[in-house]
Amino acid sequence: MRTKVKTDRTHYLFDNKAIIALIIPLIIEQLLAVLVGMADSVMIASVGEAAVSGVSLVDNVMVLLINLFGALATGGSVVAGQYLGKKQEEKADRASNQLIWFITICAIGITILVYLGKSFMLQTVFGEIAPDVRGYANTYLLIVTASIPFIALYNGGAAIFRTMGNAKVTMIVSLIMNAVNVIGNATLIYGFHMGAEGVAIPTLVSRMVAAVLIVILLLNPKQVLHLQKTLKYRPDWKMIKNILGLGIPNGLENSMFQLGKIMVLSLVSTFGTYAIAANAVSNAVAMFQILPGMAISLAVTTVISRCVGAKDYEQVSYYTKKLMTITYACMIVTNVIIYLLLPVIMQIYNLSAKTSQVTEQILIFYSVSCVLIWPIAFTLPTTLRAAGDAKMSMIISILSMWIFRIGFSYLLGKYFGMGVFGVWVAMVIDWVFRAILFVARYIGGKWKEIRTV
Repeated sequence: MRTKVKTDRTHYLFDNKAIIALIIPLIIEQLLAVLVGMADSVMIASVGEAAVSGVSLVDNVMVLLINLFGALATGGSVVAGQYLGKKQEEKADRASNQLIWFITICAIGITILVYLGKSFMLQTVFGEIAPDVRGYANTYLLIVTASIPFIALYNGGAAIFRTMGNAKVTMIVSLIMNAVNVIGNATLIYGFHMGAEGVAIPTLVSRMVAAVLIVILLLNPKQVLHLQKTLKYRPDWKMIKNILGLGIPNGLENSMFQLGKIMVLSLVSTFGTYAIAANAVSNAVAMFQILPGMAISLAVTTVISRCVGAKDYEQVSYYTKKLMTITYACMIVTNVIIYLLLPVIMQIYNLSAKTSQVTEQILIFYSVSCVLIWPIAFTLPTTLRAAGDAKMSMIISILSMWIFRIGFSYLLGKYFGMGVFGVWVAMVIDWVFRAILFVARYIGGKWKEIRTV
């Protein structure tokens, strides 16, 4: 009888305690963000479905930009993480400083472009929408756009703390940011009876607070990765090239993903205000359904980038399997809870009968899809990106989005008469295609030959 040899993992970079210390704050941080998003939707719902629709339309554009900055932050964190894995702390610190400066400068430029393109966005990108919906969207856009540099700076700083394995700091800053947001929303909407501006102003203020706090914390020289106390910025183009080598593919992937959502949103708007509202509420609740996966994916970036920097692919394989298993377990628990709470959720949003029926149908379908497919389609490729295989991930994601998500949205939603539900079915078809190709890429192993630093 063959005796199974137990693998010695005492030298591994992350023990169970370190994994838990990383994941739990990340889940709490993501939960806070989603709760605030849901609270925003509930509070603005008291103004009317037109306000819900207007705010949700702009939020889709804001998510596109936030994901873009998140991608650049991921690129910087992977570079810094791989340097830490190679035990080159000075270079890791330099990468962190380059990330913060570069992402802030880019954000300021994008803010200017959004203001210049405001009319085009409202009149062309959002499609044919009612005048009252456009009015709310215009007000919300004017105010929230000013928060772009602050949320970019916060994302960059948060990524640096996660790279150090310190997710507790980002959780605390996130708690403060979201508390400011929710209290502000409640005060301005219920106390001063404001409309879209009642949601927009607290969003701006809360992001400013978060950016200031994260910068103050990063100025502590006792940390492995910290900001230099100087306003003089000298671009290290080699370092920036490494960051962009990962950030640009990630950014294009995320931007194309959100662009696809916006294009599909134009289709959804043709189904009527009920469809826009059902889609908006479904998106808000759906964030809870994938919340554990989103949080653990951030942990995957931290863990895998360190392992790749140390050139230990045995650890890469071990932690990928471990974190995927944790993701599946968390997704099952989360989606069962949400399914049981659906009647309460529908009551909270106070939707019309037709909107409520469609929303519930979408969310049940989405729950099943999350449990079965989401981790393979989204958590697994995080390992590839953390190893530096961002370009192939981008190619797979963009092709899948254009062919399946957008193509099938029009096919099922418009031509087969499935309406907004058909749009969500098309999204899951996109997930299936991604999952198949990412599994093939991971098993093939070519991503192990890529070198970032």
